[in-house]
Amino acid sequence: MEGGRIEDEDGDVLSSVSSATPSYRNLHCYSEKLGLHEAEQLHSAVRRFSLDEDSSTTRVPKVFDRFYESSSDDEFYSSGTGGVDNGVVQSAGKRLDYMIQFLDRKLSSPNNNDPNDSEHRSLPEFVASGGGTGIFKLPVRAAVHPDRPPSLELRPHPLRETQIGCFTRTLASTDSQLWAGSECGVRFWNLSDVYAPGEMALSGDEEAAPFHESVPTSPTLCLIADAGSRVVWSGHKDGKIRSWKMDQSLDGNPFKECLSWQAHRGPVLSVVMTSYGDLWSGSECGVIKIWPWEAIEKSLSLTMEERHMATLLVERSYIDLRSQVNVNGLCNIFTSDVKYMSSDYSGAKVWSAGYLSFALWDARTRELLKVFNIDGQVENMSLLQDTTMEDEVKGKFYSGSKKEKAQSSFSFFQRSRNAILGAADAVRRVAVKGACGDDNRRTESLIITIDGMIWTGCTNGLLVQWDGNGNRLQEYQYHSFAVQCFCTFGSRIWIGYASGTIQVLDIEGNLLGEWVAHNSPVIDMVVGAGYIFTLANHGGIRGWIVTSPGSLDSILCSELAGKEFVYTRTESLKILAGTWNVGQGRASHDSLISWLGSAAADVGIVVVGLQEVEMGAGFLAMSAAKETVGLEGSSVGQWWLDMIGKTLDEGSTFERVGSRQLAGLLIAVWVRNNIRRHVGDVDVAAVPCGFGRAIGNKGAVGLRMRVHGRIMCFVNCHFAAHLEAVSRRNADFDHVYRTMIFSRPYNLFNAAAAGVSSAVQMLRGTNAMGIHSAEGMPELSEADMIIFLGDFNYRLDGISYDEARDFVSQRTFDWLKERDQLRAEMKAGNVFQGMREAVIRFPPTYKFEKHQSGLAGYDSGEKKRVPAWCDRILYRDSRSTSGSTCSLDCPVVSSISQYEACMDVTDSDHKPVRCIFSVEIARVDESVRRQEFGEIMVSNEKILCILEELCKVPETVVSTNNIILQNLDTSILRITNKCGKVKALFEIICEGQSTIKEDGQASDHHPRGSFGFPRWLEVNPAAGIIKQDHIMEILVHHEEFHTQEEFVDGVPQNWWCEDDRDKEVILVVKVRGSCTTKTRSHRIRVRHSFSAKTMRMDHKPNSRIEANVLHRSDFQRLSSSSDVVDHLRNLHSP
Repeated sequence: MEGGRIEDEDGDVLSSVSSATPSYRNLHCYSEKLGLHEAEQLHSAVRRFSLDEDSSTTRVPKVFDRFYESSSDDEFYSSGTGGVDNGVVQSAGKRLDYMIQFLDRKLSSPNNNDPNDSEHRSLPEFVASGGGTGIFKLPVRAAVHPDRPPSLELRPHPLRETQIGCFTRTLASTDSQLWAGSECGVRFWNLSDVYAPGEMALSGDEEAAPFHESVPTSPTLCLIADAGSRVVWSGHKDGKIRSWKMDQSLDGNPFKECLSWQAHRGPVLSVVMTSYGDLWSGSECGVIKIWPWEAIEKSLSLTMEERHMATLLVERSYIDLRSQVNVNGLCNIFTSDVKYMSSDYSGAKVWSAGYLSFALWDARTRELLKVFNIDGQVENMSLLQDTTMEDEVKGKFYSGSKKEKAQSSFSFFQRSRNAILGAADAVRRVAVKGACGDDNRRTESLIITIDGMIWTGCTNGLLVQWDGNGNRLQEYQYHSFAVQCFCTFGSRIWIGYASGTIQVLDIEGNLLGEWVAHNSPVIDMVVGAGYIFTLANHGGIRGWIVTSPGSLDSILCSELAGKEFVYTRTESLKILAGTWNVGQGRASHDSLISWLGSAAADVGIVVVGLQEVEMGAGFLAMSAAKETVGLEGSSVGQWWLDMIGKTLDEGSTFERVGSRQLAGLLIAVWVRNNIRRHVGDVDVAAVPCGFGRAIGNKGAVGLRMRVHGRIMCFVNCHFAAHLEAVSRRNADFDHVYRTMIFSRPYNLFNAAAAGVSSAVQMLRGTNAMGIHSAEGMPELSEADMIIFLGDFNYRLDGISYDEARDFVSQRTFDWLKERDQLRAEMKAGNVFQGMREAVIRFPPTYKFEKHQSGLAGYDSGEKKRVPAWCDRILYRDSRSTSGSTCSLDCPVVSSISQYEACMDVTDSDHKPVRCIFSVEIARVDESVRRQEFGEIMVSNEKILCILEELCKVPETVVSTNNIILQNLDTSILRITNKCGKVKALFEIICEGQSTIKEDGQASDHHPRGSFGFPRWLEVNPAAGIIKQDHIMEILVHHEEFHTQEEFVDGVPQNWWCEDDRDKEVILVVKVRGSCTTKTRSHRIRVRHSFSAKTMRMDHKPNSRIEANVLHRSDFQRLSSSSDVVDHLRNLHSP
C-alpha cells in the first residue's frame, strides 16, 4: 500500500514558547548600561513623571516613548472587557519605579557622606585583611547566574514560614497546564499565562504567575495527568483518590474535585495510568489496587447530583493485586511500601517499586511477571507459582467456577510452605541489607524513557539502567547526593538531586550538562510548554528551556542581564545588633531600655547575642547531654527572651522569628511587623568550642534567615579567655566559621515533614534551608551578609592596668587601639578575614565591678584585669571593594551609623554594646523579570531563528492509514525515517473507540483513560526511536479477549461477554525530533471485525473491498490530543 506523508500538527508546544504573546504591553528597554551623562539627562526627565504624583498635573515626557514603543495595538493586552488589565498598569508602574531607583543610584556618589546629614552619616570602618579568597571568598551574585542556564521563575522561592501545612510536593503537566499537589490541596497554572505578572494575594505567592487553587484536602502525595479523560488524578494521605477536571469553570472561588473515593486504608503513595487506561494505585505494605477504566468511565459520566453513586461505583470496582497473587498460589514477598509506579507504554508493562525491590506486571492481563531486588536478582521466582498448579491457575480466566476452584486447589500445607519460604526469603534480605548497607543504595526515583529503558536513582547518587524485562544493564555515577526525581524528554533524561543540582543525560547515559538549579533539593520535575519545570523542596518552581544546555542559553542570559535595571528593586532597612556578657546575672528593665529600647525606634530587625546566661559545671554537663538528643534552652534563657521581648513591645511592634541557646550562649532575632512578610527561612546552629570542642561554655550560636530574598547570618560568639590565648581565640573563630551548619528549628521541622522523601528528610538534619555551598566551602560563605557579635575576649597587649585606666579616663582611645589584639590579628589576616568594624569611640567594656557606675567601676580587685574591648560587633556584606554600590552583582551593601557601649548599665562585669547598620538590599522583582523573559522569547530574532530550526521534525512516512483485524490477526505498521541526519521519535496513542453499526457507520466514540488501547488491541512497540534512514515495524495485533470479569470489593463476582459488534479505534502516530516538542501526527483507523463477511466501506452502491483492507483516509492537521477528540466525536467511517 502506498505510504502516507506525515502532516504538521498545530499543537506545537515548543514553538508556542516563541509565538505566544505575553499578557502585558510590549516594553522595549535599553539593554546597554547607561553612561553617566545619559543617565543624568534621563533622570531629569524621569523625575518629572512618577506614578505617585497627581496625574492631572503631570504628563508623560516623550523620553518614555523609547520605553513604550509597540509595533501594533494588538500587542496591548486587555482584560477582555475593553479596559487595560490592572496587573499591566501595576507592572508598568513598577518598571518606572525601578528605573528611577537605578538612575538615583547611578547619579549618587558611592562615597556620599554629608556631615550635615545625620540620618545617612556612616562611621569610618576598619577592614580586616585576608578576605575575598579561599573560604572567605564572596558568593557569586549576578542578574543572571553565570553558572547555569537562565530559568523562568514560575513560582519564586516562597519563605518557609508561609508554607507550613501547604508545602508543594509533586507536579504533573499537560500540553496546556501545570498542576501541583500540596499538603493542603492542588493548584494549576495555565501555561499560556507563564509570562503574566503576579497577582496573587496569598502569602508566599505574591510574585508567582497567576494560578488557580482547589478547596482544602488531605496532603497530596502523588499526581498524574490524564489527557484522554481531561482530568488530573491525585493520591492523598487520607487514602483517597481524587479527580480534577482540567477544563474548570472558574468563578474566582476554589475549585472542587469531580470525583473522589476511599482507595486505601493508608496513604496513596503512587498512582499511574497504564497503556490500557486502567488506574493503578500503590500504598503501604505492598498493597496495589487496580481501578478498571470501565468503572471509572461510568463514574465520570454521572452528573454532580449522582456523585454519591459514582463514588460507590468506582470505590467497589477495585482489583486487589496482592490478594489476586495469593489466591493464585503466589508467595507474597513484595511487601514493602509501593513508593513508585511507572507505566511502560512501549512494552505494555507496569513497574512498581519500594526502596529495595521491584515488581513487574503485565498491564493488559494484570499478571505479576517478575519480582527482583535492586541488584537485579529475582526474589525466589520459584516460589511465585507452584508448577503443579500452573495449568489450573492459567485456566482461571476461562472457567465458570474459578473462585471455588482456586480456593479448593490449595491445601493448608501448600499455603504454609509458601508462607514459610517467603518469610525465610525476607530474613535473607534483611541480613543482606545489614551486611551491605542497602540504605545507601535504595531506590528514590524511577522513570521509563522513550526507548523502553528504565532508569532508577539511588540514595548514593547511583543511576541504574534496566531493560523492559527487568534485567539490570548498566550503572552510572555522576553525583554523590541522592537522586530525587527524573524527567524524560525526547532523547534526554533530566535528573534532580537532593543537593539542588540538575543533570542532563542522553539516553546512552552520557552527561550533557549539570548545574545547581535550586538552593534546596529538587523533588519533582515535569515537561510542559517547551520547559522542564523543577520543583524545589522549599516550594519554588523554575522552568528550564528543554534544549538547555544549548545555544539559546547564552543569548537569553545576555538579554536578561542587559535589562537588569528594569526588574531590580532596592530595599532599605536598619538592623540593630546588640551583644552583652551578662555574667550569669539578670538585667533590670531600665537597663534593657537603655541598651535596646532607646535604639530600636526606627529599626526593622533587632539581633541580640548574650553570653554567660547560665554557667556552672552541672549546667554545662546537662546542656551537653541535652544537645545530643536535640534539646536546647533553659528557664533562664527563656526569662531573657521574655524580658527583651517585653522591652521591644513584642506582639504589637516586633515579632520574635527565632532563637538558639547553647549552654550560656543565646541568640535571638526580632523583626518589625511591617516587614515580617519579607523575612523567613529561619535556621539556627550551634558550635561548641569548650573542652574537646564538645562543651558550650565557649563557642557560638547562629541564626540564618532570608531578608528580601537575601541570606543574612548572625553569629553570637564567646571565645577563649585570658590575655595570652590569642591563638586559641583565632582557632575558635576558624572552627566556628568552618563548621557552623544550620538546621531547621525543631517545631518547624515537625510541621513540614509530610510527604517528603527519605533522602530529603535526612538532608534537613544538616541543612534545612538547603543552601548547598560549593564543595569544601562553609555554609557561612554563602551568606550575603554576616554579622559576628559577642564576647571575643581579645585583650590589650603591652600595657599595664594603670596605664590603661589613664588613657581611658582621658578618652584617648587611639593609642589603646594600637594595643588591641583583635585589630592586630585582623590586620595580619589571622582572624575575621575580610570583616569590617566601625572605628571604636567608646571605652573598653571589660572588666567592671557590678553595680558601680562610671569609669571608676573598672576592676579594682586583686587581679586588676586590664580594661579591654572584649565585646565587639563585626560584619561582612557583598562588597568586594569599599566603592561598590548596591546592585544584583553586589546585592547587600551596609554601613554603620552607630557603634557604642551603654556605659550606664551596671548589671554585669561587661558593658552591653550595640551597633546600628543601614542596609541596602537589591533584589529581583520576579514578576517583572518573568515578563521580560517572555518578551525576549517572543521578540529576539536570534532566538526565533534557533527555535524555528529546533522545531523541524524529521521527514517520516507511515505505511497505511487503515487496518482491519479479525480474531488473532496481526498487521505490521511501518514507519520510515527518511531523514539522513537526525533520529525520529514516535509515540502511538489511541484517541478513542467507536462501535460500528449495521450500516457501517461509526458511533459512540469515546476515548479511554490516558489515551489507552482497548483490551482487544495490542500495539508493540507503542513508542521508540527510529534511526536515520531506518524503518520501524509496529505489530498491531488483535487479542482474544471477549470476556471480562467484574470485581466488587476486590472479589470477582461474575463473568459477562462483551458485545460482538465491530469496533473501530483511531490510532495517532506522533513523530518528533530528538530535542523538540514539535510533532507531526498521522491518523490510522483500526477496525476489529468479528465476522469474515465483506464490509461495506463507503456509501456508493456495489462498493466492496476485501475484509482486511480499508480505504486510506485523508490526512488532517491536528492541533492537540484534545482537539482530535473533539473532532472525532461526530466522525464516521468511510
